[in-house]
Amino acid sequence: MKENQENHKGQDFRYQLAGWILFILCAIFFIASSLKNRDTLTFIGAVIFLIANIVFLMSLVRTIKKQRMIKKSYNHANSADAENCAAD
Repeated sequence: MKENQENHKGQDFRYQLAGWILFILCAIFFIASSLKNRDTLTFIGAVIFLIANIVFLMSLVRTIKKQRMIKKSYNHANSADAENCAAD
């Protein structure tokens, strides 16, 4: 049951990551279009959109890293407990 929940979380992460990458790709195309059309206002909006997407992506990646660190420390603590029980 726990493995299924972890797989589901991993799949959710991949979907979120793919979504943010697609948003960044859209921002890049908006920037390219604004440069081609020499539209300053659209360029500024597209750059702000790109920066916002990168900030959200960094937040997502940071959250996942924290979860992995917590999981590693939890697994390490459990293996240390198992070794102590075996030694007794």
